[in-house]
Amino acid sequence: MITGLDHVAVAVRDFDAAVDGYRRMFGREPELQPGGGARRAWFGLPNMALELISPDADDSTHPVRERLDAAGEGVWLAALQADDMEADAKLLGRRGLDVAPEGDLARVKAAGLDFLLWPARERLTSPATESEAAAVSSMDHLVVHSPNPDRAAGVYGAKFGMDLRLDRENAQWGARQLFFNCGNAVFEVAASLKTPVSTDPDSFGGFAWRVIDAEAARDRIAAAGFNVSEVRIGRKPGTRVFTVRDAPGGVPTLMIQQNAEPN
Repeated sequence: MITGLDHVAVAVRDFDAAVDGYRRMFGREPELQPGGGARRAWFGLPNMALELISPDADDSTHPVRERLDAAGEGVWLAALQADDMEADAKLLGRRGLDVAPEGDLARVKAAGLDFLLWPARERLTSPATESEAAAVSSMDHLVVHSPNPDRAAGVYGAKFGMDLRLDRENAQWGARQLFFNCGNAVFEVAASLKTPVSTDPDSFGGFAWRVIDAEAARDRIAAAGFNVSEVRIGRKPGTRVFTVRDAPGGVPTLMIQQNAEPN
């Protein structure tokens, strides 16, 4: 079944600006991949990859153009690694999800979101443009917003087979959070406690990226021209975090240092 997060695709209008922005924010050099009616840039990390994608100027029919026209920039889809593509696609269909072949892959629609099943592959980490200590080192978690957390537990846990490790409510934050293991990354579902449960679709939220040294990463990203918060103690014990307020593609972005020594 699902063995990990292969990549997340972010749809952008201005490809060159988005690539430059993520290059400066990540401190890593991407691999550019034109063709197929779209321009793509891949930022490889040890536990997943980030794909930036924009339609070619002369292609009016590419699905990413439809996405941009309908919903604007942002997270378009998540690709999940499967250990047996054919068998897993068949099983997800039998579990009631909308599964359709897409070339050698399979597209899955679940709770209003688009996913791809992707075969396992070797991933190379994009080279750092400066110091590794100040670069983004990996993904911590991908956030999905859901108006129906019990449905989310059924879809992402029971149907996709992700391991639900924590389900908690916090009245102070007004949120219920479900954390699923997805390989070496975390798939987080966030639901508001202030609004009624509904059958509305889920939506992709933001990213949390791991850094080795929060202060070094914060200083480098600020020097690269981004609007960043100060480093603060994270909600999870032993973490230090800061926010990038103007990340490319309009994606909410948090940087997190794990296992930080308390001040």
